[in-house]
Amino acid sequence: MENQDVVIRPFDTATDTEKLSAIWLEASLKAHPFIGELRLLEQRQLIEGEYLPKAETWVACHSGEAVGFISLLGSFVGGIFIAPTHQGRGVGRTLIAHALELKGELSLEVYIENEQAVRFYASLGFKELSRRDVDDFGYPYQNAALHLKCLS
Repeated sequence: MENQDVVIRPFDTATDTEKLSAIWLEASLKAHPFIGELRLLEQRQLIEGEYLPKAETWVACHSGEAVGFISLLGSFVGGIFIAPTHQGRGVGRTLIAHALELKGELSLEVYIENEQAVRFYASLGFKELSRRDVDDFGYPYQNAALHLKCLS
């Protein structure tokens, strides 16, 4: 699959919540093993009940199936998650390009231990602005704040 095979559509609470939550969990277990499965399972409830409904979420589909999503809070990327079976195929790049076209600039935070994501954002031109030693929940996982501005 190449990114031209990906269709981006708006999030539908009624039909997408469970699927996107499953993608989030599967991708998080792979990308954030340092957080631990128990905490991720607890956070999944927040994904379904708080984060997805409150964000501007866009769903990446391949052959009609949701394979990833990006959730925006203004120009802040609250989350971007791709099903592990579809990673490395341009889905994430397509979602970032879509969000950048909509917002003109993007900011986000990434766990430093998630080396794959750090490399991905650097390859897209995101620049590191700052770091902090704890995550949003107060746990000792270093985060980097990144920013990308549209060049056109």
